[in-house]
Amino acid sequence: MGLCKVEKARRVLRAVKTLVFLITMLASLLLISAPIILVITDTLLPSALLSVSIPSLSVDTLSTHLKNYDFRYSLIDIPLISIIRSVAIFCVYCLCDGPRLSRGPYLGITLLCSVLSLVFVSIKAPYVFGAQVGLTEVALFMSSIVLAVGHIVVAYRISCRERRKLLIYKIDIEAVSACAKGFPTYNKLLQEVRVK
Repeated sequence: MGLCKVEKARRVLRAVKTLVFLITMLASLLLISAPIILVITDTLLPSALLSVSIPSLSVDTLSTHLKNYDFRYSLIDIPLISIIRSVAIFCVYCLCDGPRLSRGPYLGITLLCSVLSLVFVSIKAPYVFGAQVGLTEVALFMSSIVLAVGHIVVAYRISCRERRKLLIYKIDIEAVSACAKGFPTYNKLLQEVRVK
């Protein structure tokens, strides 16, 4: 009976350890792949909210909405802006390496796309909210704003992380090059001491 309890306790402990390991791996995956997850969310969430706002959304109704587009009333442009922003940021992120991620096109393009989309949404909001709007329309605007700010925050954090990496690599490269040269200053000091 006691052996059975010990075996059950081991199984529970093993399950808890596995769960902690999976949570840790998921958290590290989220931290490492934050730009990709944010791009996927930015592409899908506004489109899903638009489909809730327009119940009978299909290819035909989508083309009708695009043909009858009116800046003041149409909501079709919010998901399109999010998709364009996400595609541009993702393409630049994929093309950049460490130094460019630290202070280059990735942060600049992300800032540009996010700020332009924030300006667009801010100009459009008074027109749309002047009429009576529902909760899904508010959620659509808020998601676009939050995801644009999220892109900026993630890009800045990646930029800082890459700068720290470059600083560490620079220190290591200087240490390796000093070893490769055989510490010339040390040899020079040693020769001066021997002469004296």
